[in-house]
Amino acid sequence: QVQLMESGGGSVPAGGSLRLSCAASGTSGYCLRWFRQFPNTMREAVATIYTDGSVVYADSVRGRFLIFKDLPREDFYLQMNNLKPEDSAMYFCAAVCRIPTYSGPGTQVTVSS
Repeated sequence: QVQLMESGGGSVPAGGSLRLSCAASGTSGYCLRWFRQFPNTMREAVATIYTDGSVVYADSVRGRFLIFKDLPREDFYLQMNNLKPEDSAMYFCAAVCRIPTYSGPGTQVTVSS
């Protein structure tokens, strides 16, 4: 059974950094993703580690965010640097690429200008 729980959100000024953590279990065979939800809009995939090890970032975060996994554990992380006010959102970790997909309850990130 897949279980996911995010932590590490908070409020930071623009230019600051946060590291989000995802405590994960049961994710073998899944791609690991961070996505974010803005109010009243669609979800945006922020970063994904695919099962072949490749990593894909959204254009909006490439060069500022880093997704990585804590081998050999299943936990994974999102290091967010040079944060911008437009990064403010609810962030979720997810196990995807298989059906069904799973996600955690989310953690709020707020970046002030």
